[in-house]
Amino acid sequence: MSIAAPRRGDGRPGALWAVPALLYFALFAVVPMALVVGLSFTAWNGLGSPHWAGARNWTRLLHDPQLAQSLRLSALLTAVTWAVQTLICLPLGVWCAGHQRSRAVLSTLFFVPLLMSSAAVALLFAALLDPNFGLAHTVGPWLGVPDGNLIGDPHRALWTVTAVITWQFVPFHTLLYQAAARQVPVQLYEAATIDGADRWRQFRSVTLPQLRNTVVTSSVLILVGSLTYFDIVLILTDGGPGTSTRILPLHMYLTGFSSFDMGYASVLAVLLLLAGTTLSLLVVRVTGFRRMASQREGLS
Repeated sequence: MSIAAPRRGDGRPGALWAVPALLYFALFAVVPMALVVGLSFTAWNGLGSPHWAGARNWTRLLHDPQLAQSLRLSALLTAVTWAVQTLICLPLGVWCAGHQRSRAVLSTLFFVPLLMSSAAVALLFAALLDPNFGLAHTVGPWLGVPDGNLIGDPHRALWTVTAVITWQFVPFHTLLYQAAARQVPVQLYEAATIDGADRWRQFRSVTLPQLRNTVVTSSVLILVGSLTYFDIVLILTDGGPGTSTRILPLHMYLTGFSSFDMGYASVLAVLLLLAGTTLSLLVVRVTGFRRMASQREGLS
């Protein structure tokens, strides 16, 4: 005996199907966010009970000497990682969408970083970037750093961290573009070929428009994800040299777990939440992603 699923009058599943997802979101997203907002109005060192502090933690934002630099570094990291990853992943994903045997083998190698955790990636590159025994001892002079101390140079440390982050996440976004490129209807390429379009023209006039929604999705993931990086930076540089790589997520982490100021760290967490939400909504608004419609209409 089967139980019929609740459906609406138009035949689509009813709202009851959304209850498990809504409960999961409420339990693991809404409740923690509400707790963090509440903690931002308290004074708490992580032990004992929080004490009400009013808006004192929020007024500290205006007097935090590290906040402006952390915001600037986070904005720079966000912009650079988005630009570099998009420029690499989009063409690489389209190339990997081919069906040649060599591409399948190379694609497998490209996706190896996906199997590693961020901590493992950071430890791997910490060894490679060691100026005494690592690969940086050889590569450093080629990049204008005679001693090979790339992560010890305040002018190059952030760029080095950006390169490590890019290496880790390029495979994921390449996979997104690869999957999307394989869904482009072959009839569009056949029609373009008949019209005399070469491969570059087909890429520009057929592939790119068909990947528009994937570009938006990947961009949102990169922009919002860049506001959560701190583990790689923590292991590689610990925010140094000095404070040259102390991005906002790391500033929040060190404030809470090194200075044991959970109240002000919660304020920084709320600030990160607002920044991520604003970025994602801005991208959706500018690109018209919420009006996304099928691009395969009329194709069989």
